[in-house]
Amino acid sequence: MIGDMIRAIRACKTAAEERAVVRKECAAIRASINEDDQDYRHRNLAKLMFIQMLGYPTHFGQMECLKLIASAGFPEKRIGYLGLMLLLDERQEVLMLVTNSLKQDLNHSNQYIVGLALCALGNICSAEMARDLAPEVERLLQFRDPNIRKKAALCSIRIIKKVPALAENFINCAASLLKEKHHGVLITGVQLCADLCKVSSEALEYFRKKCTEGLVRTLRDIVNSPYSPEYDISGITDPYLHIRLLKLLRILGQGDADASDRMTDILAQVATKTESNKNAGNAILYECVETIMSIEDDGGLRVLAINILGKFLSNRDNNIRYVALNMLMRATTLDAQAVQRHRATILDCVKDSDASIRKRALDLLYLLVNDNNVKPLIKELIEYLEVSDQEFKGDLTAKICSLVEKFSSEKIWYIDQMLKVLSEAGNFVKDEVWHALIVVISNASDLHGYTVRALYRAFLTSTEQETLVRVAVWCIGEYGDMLVNNVGMLDIEDPITVTECDAVDAVEVAIKRHTSDLTTKAMALIALLKLSSRFPSYSERIKDIIVQNKGNVVLELQQRSIEFNRILQKHPKFRSALVERMPVLDEATFSGRRAGSLPTAISTSSGAPSNLPNGIAKPATAPIPDLLDLSSDDVPAPSSSGGDFLQDLLGVDLSPTPAPSGADMPPKASTDVLLDLLSIGMPLPVQTGLSASDILSSSQDDKAPFVNFNGLASLSSLSANATSPANAAPMMDLLDGRGPGPQKSEENGQAYPSLVAYESSSLRVMFNFSKQRGSPQTTLIQATFTNLSSNVYNDFLFQAAVPKFLQLHLDPASSNTLPASGDGSITQNLKVTNSQHGKKSLVMRVRIAYKTNNKDVLEERQINNFPQNL
Repeated sequence: MIGDMIRAIRACKTAAEERAVVRKECAAIRASINEDDQDYRHRNLAKLMFIQMLGYPTHFGQMECLKLIASAGFPEKRIGYLGLMLLLDERQEVLMLVTNSLKQDLNHSNQYIVGLALCALGNICSAEMARDLAPEVERLLQFRDPNIRKKAALCSIRIIKKVPALAENFINCAASLLKEKHHGVLITGVQLCADLCKVSSEALEYFRKKCTEGLVRTLRDIVNSPYSPEYDISGITDPYLHIRLLKLLRILGQGDADASDRMTDILAQVATKTESNKNAGNAILYECVETIMSIEDDGGLRVLAINILGKFLSNRDNNIRYVALNMLMRATTLDAQAVQRHRATILDCVKDSDASIRKRALDLLYLLVNDNNVKPLIKELIEYLEVSDQEFKGDLTAKICSLVEKFSSEKIWYIDQMLKVLSEAGNFVKDEVWHALIVVISNASDLHGYTVRALYRAFLTSTEQETLVRVAVWCIGEYGDMLVNNVGMLDIEDPITVTECDAVDAVEVAIKRHTSDLTTKAMALIALLKLSSRFPSYSERIKDIIVQNKGNVVLELQQRSIEFNRILQKHPKFRSALVERMPVLDEATFSGRRAGSLPTAISTSSGAPSNLPNGIAKPATAPIPDLLDLSSDDVPAPSSSGGDFLQDLLGVDLSPTPAPSGADMPPKASTDVLLDLLSIGMPLPVQTGLSASDILSSSQDDKAPFVNFNGLASLSSLSANATSPANAAPMMDLLDGRGPGPQKSEENGQAYPSLVAYESSSLRVMFNFSKQRGSPQTTLIQATFTNLSSNVYNDFLFQAAVPKFLQLHLDPASSNTLPASGDGSITQNLKVTNSQHGKKSLVMRVRIAYKTNNKDVLEERQINNFPQNL
């Protein structure tokens, strides 16, 4: 008996005991199936269904379902169809065998057997079964019994989802169901019409013209109907039918002004007459609001809907408030002014105890901020920032900083608000935010004194905020003399007395604070070096503080301490020029880099789709971002130092920059770019006005190593000779780890040496070069790919990108399968035409994709060590 099996399984104390019981029962069921025991077939299938629900395999009993379905009696068919729905799904091939039995049962004289067949078909119907049995289901939509019509409508929904082409067969039948008085049939008919509208534009137009008035009339009858205990829920007549009708009206009214106009009166009636003190009423109101927001309306109904959402925000139920906030976010795009009226309530939701409510309300408030209300809203948010939870401060701080930056009309207001944020939640401010603040401060020359004094006050009270300490230290280092001398006092400021000793003390606190990270301490050391020039009387004390870090376990701080100490001891003559104030940082350039809006170039080969043959690129019909991100052909003529190569490759301006007035320095050459090349990846974005030539010129007097005072990298290995044209090769060596290989001119009858373009532990790419006679600007390259691993590479694809002064053509590869362990190779020919032959060398970025062990692999490499005269 199945009851004995269930009791035995529930009595098991371990999973092993349960598996043993299940194995025993499955063995007994298999034996009964082999004996074709018809008396116990339905009991065996009932046991299998329970075992299936426990998660054990029961595929061996699938045929028993079909045998029971084929039985004549209702009890056997009921167990058979139940087993069919539990043990099989539409992907099983066995399901094809049951189609004929279903067709017979759909035409059975017993309406209960018809109901079983419809229920099973609605659950596991496949596309093939839908095509075969759709006529029977369509016929049953007109059946005399309402329960059969209801099940046929639900089954029809499954059929049109599986085969949308059959939708037109059900349009008329579905429309007739909308006139039903039985609520069960009516609600399924409404759902069938809604699904038909989604899959068939023809059905959508039909229902708009023929059924909109009837649906409005049905909804009005339900809204005005008297108390009916059969359908009443919380004093509302059949809220489920309410909601289904509103959803269908929403579909019909969306994008159609005539249909929307016919339903406006009933929507207003639903919105005003439905009680909101019950959950059922709130559900109807929400659907009504969503319908109003979706249809074509002149705005009067939208205001009513938004006011309903405003009432939702005062509800105690968090779910209701959350969905109201979501809907209001959508409403801001339709009628932002109406949403603005509920701004105070939304602001209260930002201070809610529920985390999801807070976050959603903050997102909504962010959308409501404009030039007129930004100042009071920012004031409220900053005040709440003081008492907000730690886990919410990150999101709140990010939104406040974004709004302040977006709507700041005055730099003093921007600086004031950012200082408040840094004081309250500086540890949650992202790096790019305080970087932008420093850029704004450097551009506000008339506010330098005011800013450094405000930061000094904030620093004294909020030393635990890391980002505030960084900005304060930077400003004290740059404008410490203004802090001490009270330069640029504004009327809104309170007088403050700060001595040189106080300024140095503040920076010393930042260095010695145990919570300060590497970036903060490095910035503080640079600030001290600058203050040694601003406050000559305290240079010895500053030197003592710097020397304390000579033995620091952090190499970066140790190096800075040693190098700064060397500057203070042996190079006082150029110290003032070395630590002069930062030049004004360009806000537009910083904003562009922050947004990633760098210029791009057109690539003719980087857009090859993976479904084309290997190496065959789709012709570019529109500009495509180049892999190299090279932007222009209009570059100056090459110099012997290789500066044009760096400008071409990195997109930087290497033109000589005049030295600062009054400084006895040699002209700055293109080696300034070496600072950028050597500083990649260092986490110290401190900046001053020092360039590479400043450092290099100083090393002519003393060969001691110096640090880049932008806080990025050391140039201890460079000498003053690096600026001379004779040392262009070392500059190339810094770019690629090696200088360009020896090259031989073909005009002299000699071939170019082979180049290992790319090599890793798993792949080697070799380039062989040749020239066409009479066409020196064209280079023929044969690429050879060798697999160094023990796995075969399938779907091998090679792509390449070049700057605009080059033209690249790729021939198809010899194969798309690369044998393992170097047993074979793939070759592919490339033709590169250099429009500036003799002026610029070849530059190329390659991308190699392949599949190994069913995993996709992508490798990229930039190649810039081609022979110079290619």
